[in-house]
Amino acid sequence: MKVELVTNLKRQATKILAELHVSKEAVLITEHGQPSAYLVDVQDFELMQSRLRLLEGIARGERAVQEGNLLDHEEAKRKMAKWLE
Repeated sequence: MKVELVTNLKRQATKILAELHVSKEAVLITEHGQPSAYLVDVQDFELMQSRLRLLEGIARGERAVQEGNLLDHEEAKRKMAKWLE
């Protein structure tokens, strides 16, 4: 992962962004020697958000199973049919 000082980002934003778009490698921005933010390509960010939503859905399903909130096959089909209308 590439690391850039926030002052370099201020001075060379266009260059850093161009490199980011080509490499698709996230850039860690530091302030006063400490990590401050990540700079990522828009498509990569949107893909990460999509994956996060999917993982959150899986986690909700796992919680439902642990709590015993289950449906039999016929009940699930009925609910899905209503949802898909």
